[in-house]
Amino acid sequence: MSDRINTGSSYRLAVSAEMVFVDLPFEERVRRISDAGFDVEIWDWTKKDIDALVGTGARFASMTGYVTGTLADPDGAEELLRTAEESLKVAEKLDCPSLNVHGTGLDGRGLPVVASEVVTPGMWLQAVKTLSRLAELGERAGRVFTLENLNTVVDHPGTPFAKAADTLALVEAVDSPHVRMNLDLYHAQIGEGNLVQLVERALPAVGEIQVADVPGRCEPGTGEIHYPAVAAALHRLGYDGVVGLEGWASGDPELALQRFRTAFTV
Repeated sequence: MSDRINTGSSYRLAVSAEMVFVDLPFEERVRRISDAGFDVEIWDWTKKDIDALVGTGARFASMTGYVTGTLADPDGAEELLRTAEESLKVAEKLDCPSLNVHGTGLDGRGLPVVASEVVTPGMWLQAVKTLSRLAELGERAGRVFTLENLNTVVDHPGTPFAKAADTLALVEAVDSPHVRMNLDLYHAQIGEGNLVQLVERALPAVGEIQVADVPGRCEPGTGEIHYPAVAAALHRLGYDGVVGLEGWASGDPELALQRFRTAFTV
């Protein structure tokens, strides 16, 4: 593992190995990202050679925290919690502090396994109960579950609790250091916009920031978001968590990582 990147701020930079160096074997992607000085993020651990990932020496910042299940119905909640316990065992092997969850399971195309165009009051109550139980699991394991906002316009139509405002409301209702918000600014730009004010409002509940540009979901500098302004806000607010690039490389992956690093160096 190489030296970590000095951004001039207290936050750390991570990169999703699912979306860059995609022509390489997965373990080699992880090594490339780590050798460049970034932490590494992964998605579905069930399709990975965990021992091989440990052997890379990379520092893992985040992984998917469940395999199947949903937040907002009792049967789906039990399944989510069951697979979250399995995910925690993998997180311990990887020494990964953060495990990501969504309002419902997503299929291979990012579409909700259980779509919900209307979220009822009962679903809200069940989601808070499920997240509270996740917090208990996280506390026992010394890990944090993060609830990610998603956009329903382009990538994830029909996903419940998708807006950043909804995700934030659930996290604040649980009020635990072991359930935090994964504030994905790519999704928030499509769904809500006004990113700096959103960061200011949400940051006390945030466990991670994820980024990609709009449109296209590629690295900063390829679209309409002025990420240096976001970086300046995070620096001003004293954010000391992870900023993760969850975006495709628009061309050369090495250049994409450099653009990401440049946008978040203050």
